[in-house]
Amino acid sequence: MKYKRKSVVLLLCCGATLSGAFAQTLTTIARFDGADGSDPYGPLVQGLDGSLYGTTWQGGANAICDLTCGTVYKVSPGGVLTNLHSFAGTDGFSPWAGLVQASGGVFYGTTYFGGSGFGETGNCESNFGCGTFFRITSKGDLTSLYSFDLTAYYPKGGVVEGADGNFYGITFNSDEGYGVGTVFRIMAGGVMTVLHSFTSTDGAFPYAPLIQGMDGNFYGTTLMGGTSDVGTVFKITPAGALTTLYSFGNDGIEPQAALVQGSDGNFYGTTSQGGTYAYGTIFKMAPDGTFTTLYSFPGNYAANALVEGSDGNFYGTTGSTVFRITPAGVFTTLYTFPADSYIQAALMQSTNGTFYGTTTGYGGTVFALSVGLGPFVKSRPTFGSRGSSVAILGTDLTGAIQVTFDGKPSAFTVVSGSEILATVPSGAETGIIQVTSPSAVLSGDRPFVVVPGPK
Repeated sequence: MKYKRKSVVLLLCCGATLSGAFAQTLTTIARFDGADGSDPYGPLVQGLDGSLYGTTWQGGANAICDLTCGTVYKVSPGGVLTNLHSFAGTDGFSPWAGLVQASGGVFYGTTYFGGSGFGETGNCESNFGCGTFFRITSKGDLTSLYSFDLTAYYPKGGVVEGADGNFYGITFNSDEGYGVGTVFRIMAGGVMTVLHSFTSTDGAFPYAPLIQGMDGNFYGTTLMGGTSDVGTVFKITPAGALTTLYSFGNDGIEPQAALVQGSDGNFYGTTSQGGTYAYGTIFKMAPDGTFTTLYSFPGNYAANALVEGSDGNFYGTTGSTVFRITPAGVFTTLYTFPADSYIQAALMQSTNGTFYGTTTGYGGTVFALSVGLGPFVKSRPTFGSRGSSVAILGTDLTGAIQVTFDGKPSAFTVVSGSEILATVPSGAETGIIQVTSPSAVLSGDRPFVVVPGPK
């Protein structure tokens, strides 16, 4: 189903912010020094307080791991970087993926190594442990909820919160089935269930995070496996029924990044190799598996995951650049970094309209990229039943006078300038959230999906 994107309307200002009307501006807002983290591999997430939250692969206060164990950090809107937690091995070691902010405002994530098996002989690579699933508050209070074991290990892609309140993710390896990875479900309390073990024929070695589609199913990619053994795109139901939607071949090899579902209902993604020049591609895939290559990279770029901007275009990063591509495939390089910087993570667009990302190299940085887009709102979570409570993130929300879901008025409370707590109205259908303040009407960046309530 296609949803028409609604623009920000400025009510009291004489000008409007239009895509492409301003030159892009990139600013470094924070630098890692090792003690507060090093090498941020996962994307940032915007918290309810307006700060940015993320993880680092290395750095922190504990050198018990192979170097240091990694961190969870926060960057304030003013650019102040704070180390919220330094991992110590048994509670986790080297988070690869970013965090997800779940219902209630707390964050969940995974570490690639560590856990209860840390330091034990024969327990995953070099006795580093098999990975963890954890919860952390915005103040830095961390609880390790689950330690992965040889059944399914290395949760490289992190987790996504499903509409049912559970979390879903992938492990890169497993001793179950054919040993080439799994899809799992884990409850907020830490009870884990393997939903599917890959067989190579249907995919092998899932690398990137899952996403939940508008239809309630989960979508992802595998690095290898499929018809040509160079990767697949798959769909899996919350109950664990998996369908291989597409097997890559000459049109792309080894997809390493997560998919994104656009507001047009199609899925967009990247491959790390293959295509016309053998350096990777950007592709579009319809929900039924119809596949289109939009762009082939002419150099060794290895693109990370895409994100749909509030203007309907897609923004992404390679190891050294930030780019924009339209749904029709028109590609523009927006910024090229110096040779001593490397980008491992996808971008994130804040509700102020600015994109934020990270670089590695010499500890790494957090940067902001403005391309002239205006403010908008986003919901936490992006799914909900009628009558449920939803947090709405935004900028300068104080004084809001109306909130609507698909045009239906909602009861709401303004918690702060960056958060509104709203109730999904009884007549709402899947559609766009809008917040009206005295100065602007702010629209959601994607449709809010209304799901059936508890029976």
